[in-house]
Amino acid sequence: MISSGNQQLQHFNWVPSLGVNFDLRLDGLSLLFALLITGVGTAIFTYARYYLKGHIYFDRFFGYLFLFMSAMLGVVLSDNIILLFVFWELTSISSFFLIGFNNDNQDSRKSALTALSITGLGGFFLLAALILVANIAGTFSISEMIDSRALILDDPLYPLVISLLFIGAFTKSAQFPFHFWLPGAMKAPTPVSAYLHSATMVKAGIYILARFTPILGGTDYWNYTLIIVGGITMLYASIHALFRIDLKGILAYSTISALGILTFLIGIGTQDAFIAAMVFLLAHALYKATLFMVTGIIDHETGTRDITVLAGLRKVMPPVALAAGLAALSSAGLPFTFGFIGKDLVYEATLHSPWNDYIWVLTGLAIVTNIGLVSAGFMAGIKPFTGKLPTHLEHVHMPSKSLWIPPLMLAILGVAFGIFPAFAGNYLSIPAANSLTAAFFTKNLQIWHFNLILILSIATLLLGTLVYVVNKPSIAKLDKLAKFDKISPQRIITGYANDIVRFATWFTNLFHNGYLRSYHLKIILFAEALLAYKLWVSGPIKLDLWTLTYPDIYEVVIVAVLIGALYIIVTTPSRLTSVVSMSVIGYCICLIFVIYSAPDLAMTQFTIDTLSTVLFVLVLYKLPGFINFASKKILYRDALVSLGFGVTLSLIALKAWSEPISREVSNFYGENAYLLAKGKNVVNVILVDFRGIDTMFETVVLSIAALGVYSLIRLRLKSSERE
Repeated sequence: MISSGNQQLQHFNWVPSLGVNFDLRLDGLSLLFALLITGVGTAIFTYARYYLKGHIYFDRFFGYLFLFMSAMLGVVLSDNIILLFVFWELTSISSFFLIGFNNDNQDSRKSALTALSITGLGGFFLLAALILVANIAGTFSISEMIDSRALILDDPLYPLVISLLFIGAFTKSAQFPFHFWLPGAMKAPTPVSAYLHSATMVKAGIYILARFTPILGGTDYWNYTLIIVGGITMLYASIHALFRIDLKGILAYSTISALGILTFLIGIGTQDAFIAAMVFLLAHALYKATLFMVTGIIDHETGTRDITVLAGLRKVMPPVALAAGLAALSSAGLPFTFGFIGKDLVYEATLHSPWNDYIWVLTGLAIVTNIGLVSAGFMAGIKPFTGKLPTHLEHVHMPSKSLWIPPLMLAILGVAFGIFPAFAGNYLSIPAANSLTAAFFTKNLQIWHFNLILILSIATLLLGTLVYVVNKPSIAKLDKLAKFDKISPQRIITGYANDIVRFATWFTNLFHNGYLRSYHLKIILFAEALLAYKLWVSGPIKLDLWTLTYPDIYEVVIVAVLIGALYIIVTTPSRLTSVVSMSVIGYCICLIFVIYSAPDLAMTQFTIDTLSTVLFVLVLYKLPGFINFASKKILYRDALVSLGFGVTLSLIALKAWSEPISREVSNFYGENAYLLAKGKNVVNVILVDFRGIDTMFETVVLSIAALGVYSLIRLRLKSSERE
């Protein structure tokens, strides 16, 4: 059984030659996440069925949601890092569609782009980390990487690997300073917020950290980084939550704080910390999904999420008030709720951490954070339902059962796990924590212990309640907080992003100005510089002039004709004369191929030149003569660039001629052309068989170009017909 430390592996061949296979793995960690994804997902699907009833894109929404659920399951069940990354990117793409579901709203589109930009950038760094660790371990299998742990930790690239991994995980799980995309993502429909931002997408980064802890964790660099980043995130977000007046804003920042706690606990890296992280992860998913769905009900029925105008809703929707109250109490850590178990374990993890000099610093940080979360939970789950019902809300009525039954079930489950914690511990949280360590351990979760930890939990609950009573969020306080936006991570990162856009605009205007002659010039200059650099570093050209033979008279004549045609091309004012002169150059090259025993190349060159000449004449014969807009300065520049390019190519030809000839490749083609490809013409065999893929793509490019030309011709004809 999974609860006994066993795991199930499933192998499917995908790209075995590259070591990339469709390998799936079910252990305690993936089981916990898979149950959250499917369990909370089922509640969300039931809830969303009525919440979006009658929406024009109802079917599209559930298509996106199914895609996201499948991608998340793929992330947590993958045992191959390439497969994991594919599903990881699918979560980013599908969440983009979900966050921007209300695509007629500019704020929704902007939030979706921000989320995709941040998480997509993190995905790039994650891929780099995964490829590096795979190269070090010599395998793409996550299960096999554990056996190479010592090799990975001793590798000089280890700091780079975990730095890249951290960026990927932090961006997805909204850790400071990448956290700002999550509050913006609240523009999504409430079912999306309830699902993505409570139990699934934002937990993907936590999953990555947990999954790679047995492989990369346990070092000072790993632990200190996670403790510092997680500690800053959880404290920063819990304080920000106290100033919000929008229910979704409160839940967004409290979610960020909870994600910081999970990162913080994984950073502590002890057995107690791993258990606390897995228990808290489950508790948070249950109460946060409930509070998000309750927020959606309030918004759906009242048309507002502003807690300064919401009150007394318990009188018109008592089941919703019950679900919200139970979730808020679990969030606060009231005894007999699963949130209380999680909070106790957090304090146990900090008090038993291996850093004796910092025990109270870590514990104090957790206490202050939890005080803020207690208050935030009451603001979201208690405040809208207490007090007198305002007159402008008297029209509010009970929502459909499809809306309030799913959150109530999750809230009751949070209480049931709090009363019977052994079930959730033995079958869910403890097996998941076991997956983070090499050793198997057991622990019985109990409702409470009469010790210092219980005192800290009760004190946190009382102080959090006091903060809730004293704190009065308002627009004025938010405006005061907005004065610090100039130094906020969002403003700084957005500023850098805008600088990149401005640079990209300047670069594009400089290099892509729409003039074909400009493109040619830049391409040739770049090629010249690259080839000249290669010539410079490859050493001097060594030629044995005594091995050269005197040219024959027909070779001299051909070269003279070629030079004469070239002179006519650069001096003639007639396009038609220029085209004919170019064809003369082509035919001269054909003769050179014939002289040097390459008749197949000569025939190919002859065919292409003839066809090109005919096409040029058909297109250009009606056009007027050259109109010279270029100054002498530009002409001299172009002549200099052309001469430089010609000299460079000539030197490369001499360099290639002076190098020793290796006939291994040509011998291979000669020996195997008929045996493997059943063809006697080696050149044709190379093009069609040995380089068949290359030829295929060249054919595709030519086909696309032909379609483009045909489309333009048809467009021209239709325009003529209208005229």
